[in-house]
Amino acid sequence: MIIDTHAHYDDEQFDTDRDELLKSMHDGGIGLIVNAGSTLESWGKIRKLTEDYPFIYGAIGIHPDDVGTLTEDHMSEMERLLDLEKIVAVGEIGLDYYWDNESHDIQKKWFIRQLEIARKKEMPVIIHSREAAADTMDIMHEYAAGMRAVIHCYSYSVEMAKEYVKMGYYIGIGGVVTFKNAKKLKNVVEAVPLTSIVLETDCPYLAPEPYRGKRNSSLYLPYVAGKVAELKGVSVEEVIRQTEENSRKLYSL
Repeated sequence: MIIDTHAHYDDEQFDTDRDELLKSMHDGGIGLIVNAGSTLESWGKIRKLTEDYPFIYGAIGIHPDDVGTLTEDHMSEMERLLDLEKIVAVGEIGLDYYWDNESHDIQKKWFIRQLEIARKKEMPVIIHSREAAADTMDIMHEYAAGMRAVIHCYSYSVEMAKEYVKMGYYIGIGGVVTFKNAKKLKNVVEAVPLTSIVLETDCPYLAPEPYRGKRNSSLYLPYVAGKVAELKGVSVEEVIRQTEENSRKLYSL
């Protein structure tokens, strides 16, 4: 089965047809979905999704764009939610120097704080990193050594991907790999072992070709699996089998 390791079905873009869409996942070959947190408001929605749908698991975290209002009370609430049976990771957390909504120091502070909670809870982390390659790598080396992690929506060099793989982390591959101009990411997929790749959508964003620019969903993951198979020179079935195994290891599913 295909596992979507990173989705956002709590997003308002799914408000009109969420239930209908999610109920079509099984017939579309999607076995499990991990819905990642991004804002404080998302946490309650994610908890409800995990309660309403047996195949949905959750991650609790705050995206770097939204860390400005965080307090230690929020961290206490995070710890409580991480004790729930179907919450399987801390994320998405990290650094975003593209939008720069918050100062770099504030982003680093709460990134490290959330990593500390994940270590305390012995849980994996979902890492968001955009135009913050060096600082992300430095923090992961210092605060996340030996932890389970996925570098979500990977966008950096082959060399850095290999370093993350050496650290035991997974590389999250989504719809961007199908884009004609995604040469760098395609090189990464060719260079890293299939045992270090997981599939993801980041839906409703980053739909693969031929749906680029439209609302994404887990039902489009076969396009991603197909492109990975083509780049690795293996069958689609092998990509699905291995990435399912990887995802289960990452999240202890």
